[in-house]
Amino acid sequence: MAIKVTLPAAFTRHTDGRKQFDSAAQNLPGLIADIDQTFPALGTQIKGDDGKLRRFINIYVNDEDIRFLGGETYSFQDGDEVMLIPSIAGGIA
Repeated sequence: MAIKVTLPAAFTRHTDGRKQFDSAAQNLPGLIADIDQTFPALGTQIKGDDGKLRRFINIYVNDEDIRFLGGETYSFQDGDEVMLIPSIAGGIA
């Protein structure tokens, strides 16, 4: 089983320029562990000291927010396309 993970340009500086990679992770905790092992610099950007995903990182599976699919309990399916998207805040101060 394999999933395709797509990263935004903001994260590619932590992945030696790679915008996509495949993973055999079964769920979100497995994917985070896979990222931590494959791209340690990215791992420090997307997870906190507690090892959990930072709250400003959004995960989409096949264009659906993973929170609405069960969050950490969602089991990836073969061929799923997963996107990691950092939240962007801003406005006029």
